[in-house]
Amino acid sequence: MAKSQIIEVEGVGPVLFERSKRAKHLIIHVKPATGVRVAVPYGVSMDKAEKIVYSKIGWIQKQQAKIDRIRQKYGSLLEDFGRVNKAAVRRKLIQRLEELAEWHGFNYNRVFIRNQKTRWGSCSTSNNINLNMKLALLPDELIDYVILHELLHTRIKNHSRGFWTELDRLVGRAKHFAKQLKEYGLGL
Repeated sequence: MAKSQIIEVEGVGPVLFERSKRAKHLIIHVKPATGVRVAVPYGVSMDKAEKIVYSKIGWIQKQQAKIDRIRQKYGSLLEDFGRVNKAAVRRKLIQRLEELAEWHGFNYNRVFIRNQKTRWGSCSTSNNINLNMKLALLPDELIDYVILHELLHTRIKNHSRGFWTELDRLVGRAKHFAKQLKEYGLGL
């Protein structure tokens, strides 16, 4: 039994089926850079995985259409990341973090700038801020939104109603920015 295989699925295109030791359930990923990938757990046959994919063609096509709309709207923003000056990105994000922290009276411990695949930012329990290098490619208001979101986590460690109320006070239209950021998140 092959660990991976590519199958041409009508109406979708090539789909990569890969065996996964970590997957507990069959997972379908639709990403701009990698296309359609199916994580197939051991215990699920490749034939069954293929049948499940065929039953999800409508959903896959909807995700592909969403990616196409975002590419048309924003260009290949995240796919062009390799050409970014990483030292300049680091300086830009740290400088903006320092400005916003001082302006709004936030304290944080350390800052790390990383090239992450799944998150724009995070805040640890010890108030270390992690920011994704790809933030530098986003519009300034979204950069500020992510930084303020993480800085607010130095005070409120959850996503409670109080957190969103306070974030909305800081950035205005917090849910709007969260939705906008989610569109960019397709390329992570």
